[in-house]
Amino acid sequence: MGDEHRHAGGHVHAKVERVQQALQHAGVDAVVRELPDSTRSAQDAAAAVGAEVAQIAKSLVFLAGDELVLVITSGANRVSPDKLQAVLGIAPQRPDAATVKQRTGFSIGGVPPIGHTGTAVTFLDQDLLDHAEVWAAAGTPNAVFAIDPRTLGRIAAAMVADVAA
Repeated sequence: MGDEHRHAGGHVHAKVERVQQALQHAGVDAVVRELPDSTRSAQDAAAAVGAEVAQIAKSLVFLAGDELVLVITSGANRVSPDKLQAVLGIAPQRPDAATVKQRTGFSIGGVPPIGHTGTAVTFLDQDLLDHAEVWAAAGTPNAVFAIDPRTLGRIAAAMVADVAA
């Protein structure tokens, strides 16, 4: 494992390590990078890695009844509640921060598309497929990894959907 995903002090955050292990377990050769600046917003992440906002793969958490729903969407898009309801068959709700952390193991601002403690019905925004490479959160507000969006969809067991507003 390279030093690319270590803090300056050499410590690897446990949540970042969980994402790196999930990538390795899936057979994906992607390295988590911990950056000095926050990547909490899509704009911050794009600036930090030198990518377009549309190349940022935001992981948004919803609830459909008691079922956890993860939508991996382009940083340039908002999720349409109506389109998401159409694919789910039930109106999605945004959970509070405590529920997100409890159900995924990650805090809002660093929720990755993989490595969760629980399972989720997962959708991949079809607009991400317009790019050869996207950047996703890796467990903390300043950790990211680059990946082909098709590979991301595969390892996240995501269904490609038109969910953008």
